[in-house]
Amino acid sequence: MSATLPLDSATALLHQRNRNGTIAAPEQWNETLATILNHRSVRGFLPDALPEGTLEVLIAAAQSASTSSNLQVWSVVAVRDPERKSRLAELAGKQQFIRDAPLMLVWLADLNRIEQIAADRQTQVEATHYTEAFILGVVDATLAAQTAFVAAESLGLGAVYVGAVRNLPEQIAAELNLPRHVFAVFGMAVGYPDPAKETGIKPRLPRDIVLHNEQYDSALKRDAIERYNGVARDFMREQGMKEQDWTQQATARLKDIPAMHGRDRMKEALLNLGFELR
Repeated sequence: MSATLPLDSATALLHQRNRNGTIAAPEQWNETLATILNHRSVRGFLPDALPEGTLEVLIAAAQSASTSSNLQVWSVVAVRDPERKSRLAELAGKQQFIRDAPLMLVWLADLNRIEQIAADRQTQVEATHYTEAFILGVVDATLAAQTAFVAAESLGLGAVYVGAVRNLPEQIAAELNLPRHVFAVFGMAVGYPDPAKETGIKPRLPRDIVLHNEQYDSALKRDAIERYNGVARDFMREQGMKEQDWTQQATARLKDIPAMHGRDRMKEALLNLGFELR
């Protein structure tokens, strides 16, 4: 069992995650929980290289995640070459932090490997042509990536997911030499956080909005959402960001086709990459 940590630090972290003041001091607490609740996205990195063996430890952590039926239908491409990172940055929304981070990991749903294994053994895997198999790959890649993310944070590193690799799926696939039936789910920039660009713990929706007991409650909790709008605005102000309600931010992100940044053609891109999605 991990060492017990002070409950005052536990209460503080729990409060920062929701800022609703209703979290009681937990009876159990440890360093793993502290690492998880202290999560924040890092977009400012120092130029320092990662210590020898760090990548291998992160991948070992990723491989410790659960995987459906032990199929392990995921892979990851580690990118450290500055020129390739620069090209990926251009393809993924022109985001400078991808260039700045010493390591960019691109997490993949990978059905190609199991198909190659089947072909090598002269057997058939028809199910890889179905949507369910694609979902398996996305879920497996996500579980692996999040476990690696927590491992990185436990080592004092910072990271941020890069969903913008899905803006131009075919171009990303070409840059990384991905074969058919392999799809870049998201990227992850990893490095040492720049203390001059420190970010706070972003508060999430109140627990009673996302937690449903026994059955889903469809009632819209307007009062709780309005309170969260205020919490979100407070956080934005503290971080020097433009203030807006979370409801405005969330609906704007999904309001129309232009807001999808090219991802409206995702089915077409997946078909081009060899996924039949039957």
